[in-house]
Amino acid sequence: MSEPTMSLIPVRSGDLVVGKPLVRGVYDRQGKLLLAAGCVIETYSQLKGLAENGFVQEWNWDPVRSQRKDPLLTAVSRKTAPPKEDPDENAKGREIVVDMDDVRWYVGETLHLQLVDNQAIRYVVRLIGFVKGKMLFVTAPMADGKLEFIREGQAFVVRAFAGKKAYAFAALTIKLMHTPHPYLQLSYPREVRCTVVRRGARAPVKLDASFSFDQSEKVAVATLTDLSIGGASGTLKEVIGEKGVEGQLKFTVHSSGHGEQLSLKAVLRSVAAADNGEGFKHGFEFLDISLHDRLILSAFVHQTIAEGD
Repeated sequence: MSEPTMSLIPVRSGDLVVGKPLVRGVYDRQGKLLLAAGCVIETYSQLKGLAENGFVQEWNWDPVRSQRKDPLLTAVSRKTAPPKEDPDENAKGREIVVDMDDVRWYVGETLHLQLVDNQAIRYVVRLIGFVKGKMLFVTAPMADGKLEFIREGQAFVVRAFAGKKAYAFAALTIKLMHTPHPYLQLSYPREVRCTVVRRGARAPVKLDASFSFDQSEKVAVATLTDLSIGGASGTLKEVIGEKGVEGQLKFTVHSSGHGEQLSLKAVLRSVAAADNGEGFKHGFEFLDISLHDRLILSAFVHQTIAEGD
């Protein structure tokens, strides 16, 4: 007899506590059990892995309800679906539909707004509150330090990121408020689409960087062309060394309006002639990234991928 179909939703990080037993079993995105109900999370590293990759069974799943159609949600689906040209089915993010109540976002969470009728216009705002089932409150969209005019009824695709999970939903502008402080009222989404971002997802970038060798004072200047949570590719004028050489890769990223300088331990994994014939493309793998640097890198990569959709 086949097993009953399960509807999986992202695990809430607040439900995971080191030293306490799980209330529900945690599964991966294919439905494979990672940690059974009643088992105790023993380390912070284990908790972090479950928070980034874990899903739990939805208790009140209604299979008929999951088939509902909505024009705005259809638009979100088209924007968040994995690229069709990727031939590796196992590398694609699995998209699932969840209730807004099953997504635990906090005040101050960064959200990305994209106009449905003009996809080139995007804003970065922060969640400041909500009325359950009614509306969301976010900071007023700004451009060049000035308040943007948002008319009532404008439709947005709203995106957010948590760990390796990317969320998207459709929302309409209810009203732009100016007192006591400027903020935007958005319609409360009845459904949110969640996709697990591929571990090796790379963001196209153009960043100035330097690579300093561990065993010498030699420093090489590079231009990073793509970046992921696990590594980067960059173009240099000359080959800097043999594969396996280690050093520090330094560069600055800007996420949500803030610049952060990163100095990451890296190892050279590949060297090849650049496609345009100018210089050599070097592939680096990051080693022993601190939690602080990983969070900064993850936020930047996810934001860059979202803005490039």
